[in-house]
Amino acid sequence: MTSFGPAPAWLSDAVFYQIYPQSFADSDGDGIGDFNGITARLDHLAWLGVNTVWINPCFASPFRDAGYDVTDYLSVAPRYGTNDDLAELVAQARRRGIRVLLDLVAGHTSDQHPWFTAAADDPDDHRYIWAPQGSPDGFVRSPGSRPGAYLPNFFDSQPALNFGYARMDPAEPWRLPVDAEGPRANRAALRDVMDHWLSLGLAGFRVDMAHSLVKDDPDRSATAAVWTELRGWLDATHPDAVLLSEWGDPAVSVPAGFHADFFLQFGGPTNGGPLRSLWNNGEGTADEGWDPLDCFFDPGGKGSARTFVEAWRAAREAVGDAGHISLPTSNHDFSRLNCGPRTAEQLPAAFAFQLTWPTLPAIYYGDEIGMRYIPGLPDTEGSVLGPRYNRAGSRTPMQWDESANAGFSTAPAERLYLPVDPDPARPAVAAQRADDTSLLHLVHRLIALRKATPELGPEGSVEVLHDGYPFVYVRGGRHLVVINPRSTPADFATDVVGGAAPLPLEAEGVEAANGVVTARAFGYGVFDLRPAAAPA
Repeated sequence: MTSFGPAPAWLSDAVFYQIYPQSFADSDGDGIGDFNGITARLDHLAWLGVNTVWINPCFASPFRDAGYDVTDYLSVAPRYGTNDDLAELVAQARRRGIRVLLDLVAGHTSDQHPWFTAAADDPDDHRYIWAPQGSPDGFVRSPGSRPGAYLPNFFDSQPALNFGYARMDPAEPWRLPVDAEGPRANRAALRDVMDHWLSLGLAGFRVDMAHSLVKDDPDRSATAAVWTELRGWLDATHPDAVLLSEWGDPAVSVPAGFHADFFLQFGGPTNGGPLRSLWNNGEGTADEGWDPLDCFFDPGGKGSARTFVEAWRAAREAVGDAGHISLPTSNHDFSRLNCGPRTAEQLPAAFAFQLTWPTLPAIYYGDEIGMRYIPGLPDTEGSVLGPRYNRAGSRTPMQWDESANAGFSTAPAERLYLPVDPDPARPAVAAQRADDTSLLHLVHRLIALRKATPELGPEGSVEVLHDGYPFVYVRGGRHLVVINPRSTPADFATDVVGGAAPLPLEAEGVEAANGVVTARAFGYGVFDLRPAAAPA
């Protein structure tokens, strides 16, 4: 493993919160969320206990893919405000102990970026990948005077930046090696973009499609080398900054130089199996290519935590002390926890697990109150990826209170970026703040417990006692965690529970005593074992 500088100490205590800026809070009444709206809601995040925010792409863009098609990496999109507004957001967040990360689209730009419009007329420009004759499979015909076609990374409007090819092919002489002039220029541009924003006080980046830079790279080793080089630069110039990767394979991405990677709905040897084995119930965003898999957090009790645990162990062994693995509740591309038949009463057990497992937790905005995935929405800024895969359902406006548009915006409803959940019983922050028994208060307490209890963080040990129903594990040799996501009771005999009951730190529907833990439907519990072991 390549030797890097130590990860910033603050990262091991991070509780991430992902903000989709279009949908979080609208300060100017145009129906689209913005920086000033986020700034006005920072007290919610500070109260919740969040200390690290990452914001989906906010750079200048025509928004054919919700901002993942960038036209200027050094300017923010006017619909979100100005660069000064972002600077004020970062400053106000810092005053509350919250770091802000931006989403860096490293592998492609918009086809309206000046780099691309220039390249479309200049056969000697190698910033993008061009086939000078014809239009090979997957390529898009040139829109300019330059002959041939370009390679897109995702949508046709997202031309792939040229980081080179890992393998040459005589049948495709236009392939360039990773050390060619175009790929070198793009690596330099990445450094320039990161340096610009980090110098203004940002804490780092979540890197979009980080695995996709070098083409025809089967084992991702050439792409890993790019990130290893960039990490060396980062350690030398911004040692307190972090890089999070959208890779979905921590065993590869963290040794390559990322400080952390997420378990995602894709990536790794099983194409996102670990995350989907926890949350994916076949509703919401469903890829037709996914293997059928019973998820563990389902009332039917057909799943198992083993798929996730084994994948986490393998990744943890590969990562070692080099970085971290992050476990999200959901994200802008994947169904929310509250999706399809999953009901609000099933969510507390999910959070009790996510906030006590030795990964860095990442909460997707609104999941802390149980916002639901909304089916049947129109294709919005490229949200539809397949017949059953509409990402708009996870991107609806944040629900703040019972006022018009759930407090998200004063705009007429028809002007909102996406419609608000029409359910009159939809959850809202204000109502849940007023209710000590709410999901929001539980998440707040679990985050506080995690912060106050190092054994529950990523550095604490974990011993899995049972990976069925209930899921039972011990953190740091001291804290017993019991999770039962199914709709029927479950019990498990274990000698870690003696005759005296351990001290419940956060529990609902779980009892532990006399060598048995018993969990009612959707029960969860975090216990301190020390009082049970203490002498009378």
